[in-house]
Amino acid sequence: MDHGLHNRTFYYLHAFLRFLLILAIIFFIAVFDPKSTSEPAASPEDKAKEDLSRYEYPSMKDIRWHSHFIRPQDSLERLFGKDWIAVARFNRIDRRHVYPGMTIKVPETVESIHHYTPMPSNYEKAVTHEKYILLDITEQWIGAYENGRLAFSMPAATGTEGRLTPTGLFTINACHRDHTSSLYKTAKGTQQYPMDYALLFHIDKDHALYWIHARDLPGRPASHGCVGLYDENMQLRTYGVPAKPVLNDAKKLYAWTIGPELSAADNGYRQQLYRTVPLEIIGELPKRLSKSPQ
Repeated sequence: MDHGLHNRTFYYLHAFLRFLLILAIIFFIAVFDPKSTSEPAASPEDKAKEDLSRYEYPSMKDIRWHSHFIRPQDSLERLFGKDWIAVARFNRIDRRHVYPGMTIKVPETVESIHHYTPMPSNYEKAVTHEKYILLDITEQWIGAYENGRLAFSMPAATGTEGRLTPTGLFTINACHRDHTSSLYKTAKGTQQYPMDYALLFHIDKDHALYWIHARDLPGRPASHGCVGLYDENMQLRTYGVPAKPVLNDAKKLYAWTIGPELSAADNGYRQQLYRTVPLEIIGELPKRLSKSPQ
């Protein structure tokens, strides 16, 4: 018997099995422990910021949903097909912020959120106004009213603790389509943060300006006091994603607020509004639970 051949065969078989074991370990890590292989990635052990199921919105109390942990192969489009927009709005999040390691809320039936909005269909205070905007900080949602009836609504991202969005009754009296922050830069720090389709509603005692404008929506309060709305065109220009922009709520609210005549003549510079629009801001920051209710 050729013992040398037997030993070589055993060695190669052992090496092959060891190779298969290493591949299996790598696959297991990539699927079940994405924090070690994906960037950016949240920690599955500490979801204090990335677990959106912790945020409690009163309007969801009658909607059945479950938590879904985002894996490396997941995207809203891959998970929900044509219904991805409804799920994004339900979570108050944009596609750029759905990444491995975070958790989102998924309704038991997507049909239950096709017409989801926390805003009342009729609002008594707005009845005498041709246009009226209501922002509910607790719900992180904004609604546009025409003579008291809800015309449309959309998710928003308001200020965080210590940098709260002011509450009360304000007036939108200026617009600036191509506005850019003079204080804050993008996450990469390479340019000033774009604030497209900006609507000015308040100047505080320290002369800080508060706008409703295009920004990132991470699914929770996130701003320095302004109010952010979807604008995937701005995100593509700034970050290179998403490849095919769809959501542009900032542009919709901007055009509705300033009206067709001013929209047609808008040159991108800051302008005063001769027909101002009331903005009412109510509520307080949504409650964040110590752990997911799911």
